[in-house]
Amino acid sequence: MSQLPATSAYGATTRWVLLALAITILLAALWFIRGILLLTLAAIILVILFTTPVRSLVKRGVSRGWATVISIVLVVAVVVLLVAIVLPSLTTQLGTLLSDTVPAGIRELVARLEDPKLQEQFAFLADIDLQSTVDALGSQLATAVSQIGASVLPVLGGVANTLLSILIVIFLSMYFLSDPTMHQDGLIKLMPIGYRPRAREIIHELDVILRGWLRATLASMIFAGVATGVLLAMLGLHQYVALGVLAGVLSFVPNFGPIIALIPSVAAGIVETPNSVVWIIVIIYGVSFIQSQIITPILVSDSIKLPPVLILLGQIISGVFFGFLGIMLAVPMTAILTVLVKEVYVKDILGDREVVTVSDEVRTFRDEVLADEA
Repeated sequence: MSQLPATSAYGATTRWVLLALAITILLAALWFIRGILLLTLAAIILVILFTTPVRSLVKRGVSRGWATVISIVLVVAVVVLLVAIVLPSLTTQLGTLLSDTVPAGIRELVARLEDPKLQEQFAFLADIDLQSTVDALGSQLATAVSQIGASVLPVLGGVANTLLSILIVIFLSMYFLSDPTMHQDGLIKLMPIGYRPRAREIIHELDVILRGWLRATLASMIFAGVATGVLLAMLGLHQYVALGVLAGVLSFVPNFGPIIALIPSVAAGIVETPNSVVWIIVIIYGVSFIQSQIITPILVSDSIKLPPVLILLGQIISGVFFGFLGIMLAVPMTAILTVLVKEVYVKDILGDREVVTVSDEVRTFRDEVLADEA
């Protein structure tokens, strides 16, 4: 009689050991293909961008195939039109900014910091070799920029492999666009039969979250670029178009983007409008504050709510494990992880379905389904 409990305990221990081994092997496999997983996430985000007009066209009676083609053509046409209008002046201003204005601004800043009167007021400046420090920072920055191609995709590196990564994203997007329902149903079929309706609801929640993030991100990037460019033009900066575009593009990366955008803006201000440097700093961070604290919350509404500290931690962790592309995609990855923890762990495993509430859009979707079933 005493052998049964011993046998049961041995079997339970064996199951836990095998489960831990399987989880370890799964995590190791995911780590080796982390670059491909990031490219897949980038492709999904691109698909969401294209399927937004696709859904509108399908609701108006257009077949999904034609709606996909029309959406792709419209997006490409808008991009080509913007490039044709903005690219000539943008290229000229970027060339002037990077080759003349920024280096001149840095030299002027070093000269001002080496002013004997300023060093008498701030004694610690006399102990710093400013020119050597600036040269060292510039060398490190150049090295970091040259390595971005390799850090974008940790598994691959170099220009050829970066182009290959772009092609992978494009082809993955095309496959996802061709029949997204098939891929979604295939993923749901991997779940236990009783959990499949719940899995479909979680996937819809993820779709709402990613669409809300993408909608808010694109709108806030446009706001940041236009507002920064207009305000810098009012201060008298000649490269306001290039600086505005840089600010808009870099605003895709919260927290770190405005810091990077501030460097060329201040350098240009030192050369062109020395008395407006403080106002340039106020503009960059003021626009960033309005973008993150007013524009984005209004746009995303209840679809996505991430605390700023969670976004920052997500960026740091993603940057350590996935490199530059991890920092860029840290917000959607953090949002996805938050939804999975909330829906799978808190609600389904812990059974706490009252404390955590779903978004309004998901609640409306659920109510419509229940009404149809009734």
